[in-house]
Amino acid sequence: MMDLHTHLDLYPNAIKLAYEVNETNSFTLCVTTSPRAWRATSDVFSRLANIEVALGLHPEIVSQKYGERTLMLQYISSARFIGEIGLDGSPQYSNSLRTLQKQIFGDVLSEVSRAGGRVMSIHSRRAVSEVLLMLRVHPNVGIPILHWFSGSISELREAINIGCYFSVNTLMATSERGAYLISLMPHDKVLPESDGPFAIQGNLPLSPMSSNQVAHLLSTIWKVDKEEVQLGFESTLRHIQSDLK
Repeated sequence: MMDLHTHLDLYPNAIKLAYEVNETNSFTLCVTTSPRAWRATSDVFSRLANIEVALGLHPEIVSQKYGERTLMLQYISSARFIGEIGLDGSPQYSNSLRTLQKQIFGDVLSEVSRAGGRVMSIHSRRAVSEVLLMLRVHPNVGIPILHWFSGSISELREAINIGCYFSVNTLMATSERGAYLISLMPHDKVLPESDGPFAIQGNLPLSPMSSNQVAHLLSTIWKVDKEEVQLGFESTLRHIQSDLK
């Protein structure tokens, strides 16, 4: 099993869960919300070989965390994975989208490009067009993974054309619109995520160990065997990991 986007450090009993996830999952990407959180979480999870901690500055909190911008840029050279980064155009964040969000996202992309590219988990809720435009402006940033994509069909096609990957979870795969978007995604560009503990199903956060359920749902959407989906996840993961070398 694997999870390409989880806030593992923010679950209740996070350390206990992390050890369980490390034993169960072959790979887990723990995205962080700020550079200081990345540094602290990296220290705690450093002994867990199957868990990678991604350096992030979440677009929802850039107003509060703008003071960590310099740290974010400084740490990029030391980070193998970047996330959660991106833009959010929801009404409550619209003011920061026009100013701080775009500034920080652009600065991060520029620094990632200078560092030779990274695997990046990117937030794009209600701001897909802006995210894709900025990725076009910075074509040498490595592998962008759009997490929980919720854009239009035309935006999906553009994302595919510029080489984006997608991480999807059970909530996306069980919604009518989400399932339709997944049906249009290239099978070799899709990976499982949970986005827990923020993603809730049945009053419980989605588990970082839910990729079997994601594979089952995608097998129905794509009309292929579940085993084929799981093998595809493994092949895609190997590809993005090889890009880091």
